Amino acid sequence: MHICKGDTIIVISGEEKGRTGKVLFVFPEKRAVIVEKINMIKRHTRRRSQAQMQGGIIEKEAPLPMSKVALYDPKARKATRVRTRVRLEKEGTRTVKIKERISARTGEVIEKPGHRGA
Repeated sequence: MHICKGDTIIVISGEEKGRTGKVLFVFPEKRAVIVEKINMIKRHTRRRSQAQMQGGIIEKEAPLPMSKVALYDPKARKATRVRTRVRLEKEGTRTVKIKERISARTGEVIEKPGHRGA
């Protein structure tokens, strides 16, 4: 998957075209993502007997197909495709392969959110 949780994406087609947001969830089997404040839907819920469950209209994010989003390149301020590069690094006596995500537009390394680069 070229998009992971925490990435900033831009919507490239559809009703929300041009909007950017942060990925909250990724569904690889459905090839879909849930993006913060994008593709909002309304759900009418019924009041339950419990005091905590209130009825009313709840707004929440709906899944968006991955084909409609692209990774956002902050340097170019546009959508970009992702390329991968394998870098070899020596750690003591052994060699470690490190996979990096590269912006096809600018050639800059795009860090994975929550990941610390070596």
